[in-house]
Amino acid sequence: MPPASDPVESPLRGSFATLGEAMEAAAVQLRDHEAYVEDGRRITFGDWIGAADALAATLAERGVRPGDVVALMLPPCIDYAVCYAAAVRMGAVVTGINTRLGPREVAAIVDRAEPVLVIRDEQLPLARLPAHAPVMARADLAAACAGPVLPARPASARPDDPVVIIWTSGTTGLPRGAWFDHPALHAAVDSAGVLSRPFDRRLSSTPFAHAGYMAKVWEQLAWATTIVISPTPWSADDTVRLLDHERITVAGAVPTQWAKALDHPQLAQADRSQLRLCVTATAPPTPELVERMAVQLGCPAVVRYAMTEAPSITGTEPGDPPDALFHSVGRPQAGVEVDLRDGAGRPVPAGEAGRVHVRSAGAMRGYWRDEEHTAEVLGADGWLRSGDVGRWDADGNLVLVGRASDMYIRGGYNVYPLEVENVLVEHPAVAGASVVGVMAPVIGEIGVAFVVPDAHAPQPQATELQAWCRRHLTDYKVPDEVVFVDALPLTAMLKVDKAALRAMADAPGG
Repeated sequence: MPPASDPVESPLRGSFATLGEAMEAAAVQLRDHEAYVEDGRRITFGDWIGAADALAATLAERGVRPGDVVALMLPPCIDYAVCYAAAVRMGAVVTGINTRLGPREVAAIVDRAEPVLVIRDEQLPLARLPAHAPVMARADLAAACAGPVLPARPASARPDDPVVIIWTSGTTGLPRGAWFDHPALHAAVDSAGVLSRPFDRRLSSTPFAHAGYMAKVWEQLAWATTIVISPTPWSADDTVRLLDHERITVAGAVPTQWAKALDHPQLAQADRSQLRLCVTATAPPTPELVERMAVQLGCPAVVRYAMTEAPSITGTEPGDPPDALFHSVGRPQAGVEVDLRDGAGRPVPAGEAGRVHVRSAGAMRGYWRDEEHTAEVLGADGWLRSGDVGRWDADGNLVLVGRASDMYIRGGYNVYPLEVENVLVEHPAVAGASVVGVMAPVIGEIGVAFVVPDAHAPQPQATELQAWCRRHLTDYKVPDEVVFVDALPLTAMLKVDKAALRAMADAPGG
C-alpha cells in the first residue's frame, strides 16, 4: 500500500476495493491490536468492527439501506468510530455534524444531506434538530452493539459509491458537504508519508467530524494505528498525561495548544521516549515554538496543510529548518499536484502569488447534492480551486499569503491578512493575532489587528506593533488599528472566527 519509494510496509495485507473490505480484513488480521483508547476504555480492531456489524443490524431494522445517509452528532469517542464503521459496513453514507454547530448550520446540513437517521448524544447541550429528523440516542448504542450481527451482508458496495460526506466550516456561508468515494479515502494511505508508521499510537485532539478523522480511517486501518482520544474540552493536563501513560508516538495539536503543553510543569517528568513526531496545523508555529518542541519533546515537528475538500495537500518534513515551518506549509504530499493560478485560471509567473489549485486521487468528488457550487470549484480535468492564495519559495515550499475571501483593499492595494498576522506573531510580546478589513471613508478599507498579548512578556503598545510591522512589510499592509483581546474567537471547526472579529470592529465604539 505505501508508495514504491517508501520501504515501510503496511501491516494490513491484501488489496481492497472498498473501505468495508479493508475493515473486514483488519478485524481478522489486527483482531487483538488496540484501535481506540478513550478515558480508560479500550477497544481492539476486532471488537471495533464486531460492534459495528452488530450495530449495522439495528440500523437495518430502523430502515437504513445502502446509499442512505447516516449522520453522527457525537463528540470524538469510540461510539463515533463504531457508528462510522457500522454505516460503512452496510453500504450507507456516513457524515458527521460537529457538536459545536448552531441550529442554523445544523438545519442546513440536515436539509441538504437528508439523513435517514441521526445518532445523537442527548446528554450534551446540542443544537436542536429539525422536527422531521429521525433520531437514535447514543444511550441506545451499547445494547445495539452487543446484539446479533447483520444476518446477511447487503449488496457489495462499488468503489465509486459515495461513502463519506464532510462539511466545510461555513465561514463564508452555510456549510457545504464534500463527498468522497472509496478510492478517495484509500489515497490517504499513500499521501500520509512520515505521519504514519506501522502500529503508531496517535494522540487526537480534533473533532471526528473533521476531515482529519472522516477521510483518514482507511489510513488508520492500513497502518494499524491506535487512536488515543483526548478528552473534550482540550487541556494541557490531559495532553501531558496521555503522552506519559499511553506511549504516544505521534501527537497533533494547534500551536497555541503546543505552547500550553510545553509550559506544563509536569512535562519534564512525563515519559516521552516513544514520541517520534509532533504535528501542527491551522496556524503557523513560530520558529521559537518549533525549537522548544524539539528540545522539550525530543522529536521533530512538521506542518500539514489541507482543507475539507482535499484532506492531503502539502507538508514539511522532519529536518526542515524551523523558519520553513513558520513561513511555509511545505511541499506537495505523495500523489498530490499543486498549481498556482491567476483569476483567469492561468499559471502565475515564478515567485508571484496565485490561487492554490489541487489535483489528487484523494480530493472530493463534489459537493453533496450541490452541482452549482461543485462546478464553481472543481473542473472536469480534476483540478480543485481552493480559496487560498499562495506562492512558491526558492526551496519549493508553498507559502500561503491569505484567503481570497479575507483579502481587503486599502487605498487600491490588496492586503492578505495572513501575511500581516505572521509578522505580528513573530513579535516576542504577541501570542496570537488576527487581522480583518473594515470599511472606512475615502480609503475604502482599513486593517484592524486583534492581538492576544503573550502572558510571559510585558504588554506591548499598539504603536510598537505597528512599527514592528512597518519594518517587515510594505506600509499599506501595516494595521491601521490594534485591538488587544484575551483570546481570539473560534468557529466550530476551531478556526479563528473572522466574522465575529469584523462584527466587533464594526460595532459602535469598536
